[in-house]
Amino acid sequence: MNKKTLVLGASLNPSRYSNYAIQKLASQNIETVALGLKQGVVAGVTIQTELLSFENLHTVTLYLNPKNQIMYYDYIVSLKPKRVIFNPGTENPEFYEILKKNNIPFEAACSLVLLSTNQY
Repeated sequence: MNKKTLVLGASLNPSRYSNYAIQKLASQNIETVALGLKQGVVAGVTIQTELLSFENLHTVTLYLNPKNQIMYYDYIVSLKPKRVIFNPGTENPEFYEILKKNNIPFEAACSLVLLSTNQY
């Protein structure tokens, strides 16, 4: 099953969890797209800096604190993902309500743990 994933808040810094998530997704052959502040490549995945309308997204995994998510609300909803994962530190009740209204499932979880335990 294709679980094409958008890593939102992607970083070129190898010590950041979003960077590790890109590497882990790529290593498991999960189609991965990434959006961040700086363009670059991590594990063969190009980090984009503009809001592209990615097709057939399964998952959006967030690595942005709630304050920085606000400008992406409409964008994420427009992508119609099958789920949004709020990684630790990104939990956002205001955004949960928007996702509920748009029938987009979400979970507060750690993508890295889900990938490591084959629950992704």
